[in-house]
Amino acid sequence: MMNIKNHVQLVGRLGSAPEVKILDNGNKLARFAIAINEVYTNKQGEKISNTQWHNIITWGSLANIAERLLQKGTEVTIDGRLLNRTYTDKAGIKRTNTEIIANELFVSYQKTA
Repeated sequence: MMNIKNHVQLVGRLGSAPEVKILDNGNKLARFAIAINEVYTNKQGEKISNTQWHNIITWGSLANIAERLLQKGTEVTIDGRLLNRTYTDKAGIKRTNTEIIANELFVSYQKTA
């Protein structure tokens, strides 16, 4: 079995076009967020919709692909790993941010009539 200690797969839609940066060392970085909707029925029979947002980071050639193919509303499947970062904000409060570092992405194309 492959090493799956830190592995995540998500399918969602982009909330906006990727933000692309070229770093001082020449590496390209693309950041974007995807929304994942979960709909379920509670005990009272009401349909409940819950949307979770996940921050995605791609590097190098994958960032090139994200820049070229992804736009707001695009459905994408992400295969990657979790990264937790801790930082102190401007108010001096310690915060933790969870991001997904994408290893692969698959763009879902829908046929138009």
